[in-house]
Amino acid sequence: MHGVVLTGHGGPECLSWRDDLPVPEPLPGEVRVKVAAAAVNNTDINTRLAWYSKSGSAAEDATWTGRPLVFPHIQGIDACGVIEAVGPGVPATRIGTRVLVEPCLREAGGALRDPPWFLGSEVPGSFAEYLCVADRHAHAVTSELSDVELATFPCSYSTAENMLVRAGVRAGERVLVTGASGGVGSAAVQLLVARGAEAVAVSQPSKAAALTALGAAEVADREADLPARFGRDSFDAVVDLVGGPGFPVLLDLLKPGGRYVASGAVAGAEVPLDLRTLYLKDLTLHGATVLGDGVFAGLVRRIEAGEIKPLVAATHDLKDLAAAQEAFLKRGHIGKIGIRIATP
Repeated sequence: MHGVVLTGHGGPECLSWRDDLPVPEPLPGEVRVKVAAAAVNNTDINTRLAWYSKSGSAAEDATWTGRPLVFPHIQGIDACGVIEAVGPGVPATRIGTRVLVEPCLREAGGALRDPPWFLGSEVPGSFAEYLCVADRHAHAVTSELSDVELATFPCSYSTAENMLVRAGVRAGERVLVTGASGGVGSAAVQLLVARGAEAVAVSQPSKAAALTALGAAEVADREADLPARFGRDSFDAVVDLVGGPGFPVLLDLLKPGGRYVASGAVAGAEVPLDLRTLYLKDLTLHGATVLGDGVFAGLVRRIEAGEIKPLVAATHDLKDLAAAQEAFLKRGHIGKIGIRIATP
């Protein structure tokens, strides 16, 4: 089969096109998916760069779960495709089913995983013609959306939905979303609107109109003095995808008893925390990576019901993955960059 493999940690030169990769065989309880489309995500680039490593040695802990990568490795956490073959124990009626692959894998490699593994990180992902995944993680989807459109949902939208569930966001609440024009941020805006909450977006002024069209009640310039604009103690929750030096301000913006949830740190992973703000305001801070039970299945239902829509900023062929990632890093787009996994 064809695909793009990661040959080591580093720059785009570590991404190599191959057309002689072995087709994976599904284990008992698994299905083989012929991948139609994928998408670009921060996590693919972070893993390539060994950004997740805390040891100083990428050979020790380069994946989400602190495991090393074995090269060459097939990345790709977003996948839309069709089940082409099934392993022992999976009914043949599954063959031909159009699916979205859940990126958070509680079952992988023929075993239950605790903590879960992740598609394209601990196991081969969607940047190739085929992948194998436990049957339970291949979710049937009925939709008129294209393969590329559907492939923009799994990672970003499940991350956003998981953040809102983790923070207990309810209808009628006012929620600030940083990095709102990115894949997860734009998903969070839509998902907040879908559950009846008020979404206030933080982004570049040039992207304000697009975010308003998604349902954002207000859009604030990311360079603005947010406490001066909104006042302190003005949000029930903050969905933060940026981190970095702006972190302390976000806690000031929360009402007493407010909730902060993070699943990204594009502006910096290490942040200052004034513990007085945390405990005097009775704040709750959440990290959100592992999907809660039913989060992905619920996301698929929202897709099928048309409650959320894909935002495809651009589409590239798999052979052009390096260029797609470079375009992604320029941050000039809104939503996601799709990848076609078509035979050249």
